[in-house]
Amino acid sequence: MNVELRHLRALAAIGDEGTITGAAAALHISQPALSRTLEQLESRLGTRLVERTTRQLSLTDAGRLLYERAHLILNQLDDALSEAQAGLRPLRIGFAWAALGDRTVPLLRAWREQHPDIPVRVHRRNDPEAALRRGEIDAVFLRTPPTADAELMTEELYRERRLAAVSDSDPLAGRSVVRLADLADRSVVLCATAASTANLWPRGQQPATFEVANVDEWLTTIATGEAVGVTTEATEHSHPHPDVRYLPLADSAPVTVRLVWPRTPTHPATRTFLKHVRRMIGAAEPEL
Repeated sequence: MNVELRHLRALAAIGDEGTITGAAAALHISQPALSRTLEQLESRLGTRLVERTTRQLSLTDAGRLLYERAHLILNQLDDALSEAQAGLRPLRIGFAWAALGDRTVPLLRAWREQHPDIPVRVHRRNDPEAALRRGEIDAVFLRTPPTADAELMTEELYRERRLAAVSDSDPLAGRSVVRLADLADRSVVLCATAASTANLWPRGQQPATFEVANVDEWLTTIATGEAVGVTTEATEHSHPHPDVRYLPLADSAPVTVRLVWPRTPTHPATRTFLKHVRRMIGAAEPEL
């Protein structure tokens, strides 16, 4: 089909930026040149990849699939070229919220002691599963089930208790435990980078919810008493706040923590890391 790397870079930039103008600026080329490159790619594939109107631009289903693969191909190429010059790069592990809570540092310290020649770098991503599919990270810790895909492998590691997060001035703050009903008439703040909690309540009893962009906004909203939150026990360790109390949520099912990686690993140490995680988590598994 005579598809070149410049075609893939063009589609990747268009998908990232959402506009021809933004993509052209990111690639440091003119808009007409980028449009011609996209037209060449669509012509050579015989399918439309981008829907363009006077008001918006969006990827077609075929475009979305190729966009994700293009990122993976380009990242793998960049890695290969970098490794040819500088040797094996670090293993990149992604997470969205709190990694593994209090297990994180012991796990990484033990890895560094046992594998000093293979450094691990942790990366927080708003959408770590998408980053995994694009080849930006090599494995990811998730607290939500990944999208069903034969190209991804998943292992369940352990379960975490759910907690309610309330302001230290909240009437609930003095309790040792709370229930979902205690929060049903309150506003519940959700974080865009964490799992939704609205479906914990029975139908017709869901509280009012609103979303904020990140964990700092989430904590501040709770600390001021504007809303309450629901999270898992890793958050209490990774994101303590002097004005926020974390309380066990008695009648809510625990959350499963998973490690997800590509069926064809993007780093040769991925499976060794999985074995390390299994060993460390198994040795520290608490009773629920």
